[in-house]
Amino acid sequence: MRKHDAHMLSPTPTQKHVVKKEGAIKATRKPTNLSLESSLLKEAKALGIDVSRSAEAGIKEAVRRSKREQWLKANADALESSNAFVEANGLPLAKYRRF
Repeated sequence: MRKHDAHMLSPTPTQKHVVKKEGAIKATRKPTNLSLESSLLKEAKALGIDVSRSAEAGIKEAVRRSKREQWLKANADALESSNAFVEANGLPLAKYRRF
């Protein structure tokens, strides 16, 4: 069993959130100016694409990937050590597994 995504990314304490009635968390929004390729913007508008939400989704994914890569780089030695242990000795509690 290799460990690659053994982490969970959660909001940092400095991120602002607004709590909805049902307890769901919704991030606050801030108006921002972006420079986009004009033909791409025109095509997106013609297709009825919400450019703001699409840009936000793309940035969110880029941030997620960047954080993942940083975490993997920062924890590479620990992951390698853990994987080497498992390869040499097997899973620590393997004898108790039912599958």
